[in-house]
Amino acid sequence: MKKMNRKYFSLEKTKQTANLYIYGDITSWPWLEGDVSSASLSKQLEALGNVDEINVYINSYGGEVAEGLAIYNALKRHKAKVRTICDGFACSIASVIFMAGDERVMNEASLLMIHNAWTFAEGNAAALRKQADDLEKITQASVEAYKAHSSLEEEEIKALMDAETWITPDEAISYGFATSSEKTEKAKASQNALHRLFEIVKAHRENVNDDKEPEDALDDDEQENPDENPEDTTDDESEEDPGTGDPEEEDPSTGDSEEEDPEDPAEEEPEDDSDDESEGSDAEQKKEAAKMWGGFFNALKNM
Repeated sequence: MKKMNRKYFSLEKTKQTANLYIYGDITSWPWLEGDVSSASLSKQLEALGNVDEINVYINSYGGEVAEGLAIYNALKRHKAKVRTICDGFACSIASVIFMAGDERVMNEASLLMIHNAWTFAEGNAAALRKQADDLEKITQASVEAYKAHSSLEEEEIKALMDAETWITPDEAISYGFATSSEKTEKAKASQNALHRLFEIVKAHRENVNDDKEPEDALDDDEQENPDENPEDTTDDESEEDPGTGDPEEEDPSTGDSEEEDPEDPAEEEPEDDSDDESEGSDAEQKKEAAKMWGGFFNALKNM
């Protein structure tokens, strides 16, 4: 059988698995390509022969109750394991077809909708009263389908139908209408650009603080060493020549040299090295920040 556009109703078979797509209205008069009737579906199910599994993908606003009930029973009657998947909406009688699955799967972006049967009516008072009674019995058929799989009591189901209730995947599972929910698993991503920006800035600050810690420790060591060296030199010199004459008679050049030792360019090297290292660190930080910001804006473009 030629595969039809999945946008509409179609049926395809691959080895022992058949995939059925109901992506349109359920009606006894399938005028449009997207329409599906119980007669055409039943014939195609029969033509499948022996298959182990039937996957039924549903995205439908519903349609005629009689047609939907027939499709529901045809799927329940089939020997294969039936798995129904709500790809979008399974509304009205389409939600009853959804209940035909041995496994009933809601996608994370999908909804069920259940309500009472309704119709157009005309006639006298007696005819209208009879029509109302008939509608209650027609609705009860759907109630039985829901009740066969749901954990809810009949009165609770009827209350939901009276309210024309839209049912989320989590609610469908809690009510027993669905057996599982398929959710896309991916790395947690924020859709809030401001929140993502805050995370990047926070991470950048942490990286900068981590980079500064060893430099600060190095600066402290280098600042301590220059203070110790001049003192040690002065103490050694005073111990070696305790009998030096009056300071006023000392060689001025020698005195100046001793007094200027702390300002020896060799002893200022740690500060110069620190400045060079700080400048290099700043350049690396700016480079890393530019890299992160560039990645951030590229991520925004792809959102």
